[in-house]
Amino acid sequence: MYKLLIILIVLIGLVYLLFSTFFVDVQINKYTDKAVVIEQQAIKNGWVPSILPESAFKIVETHDIDKNTVFGSFKYKENDEKSFTQNLTTLNDDKNTQTWENFLFKVDTQKNMVKFRNKQ
Repeated sequence: MYKLLIILIVLIGLVYLLFSTFFVDVQINKYTDKAVVIEQQAIKNGWVPSILPESAFKIVETHDIDKNTVFGSFKYKENDEKSFTQNLTTLNDDKNTQTWENFLFKVDTQKNMVKFRNKQ
């Protein structure tokens, strides 16, 4: 009886592991520009920050509904850099992380690229 109980517990653990590995709620979306982001309601759903510059392109976001995490990136044209970055607040960390509402940003002004994630 004891062996049967251990086998049952191990079997349940393996089934849980298989389901949690193969049936995750992670979705990756790619958008050509801000108009597509708006059309697909990614801002409304909280997957892309609404502070997105008008010139944003090559927008990618990954969200995990189960863990409530969002990661993404986008490129922008240099003429939007000042209007975008003036709304960000720099955190006191050694990574030059910036924040705005519920998002954290890493701005690479050399490549005109931004990486973002939601605050947890």
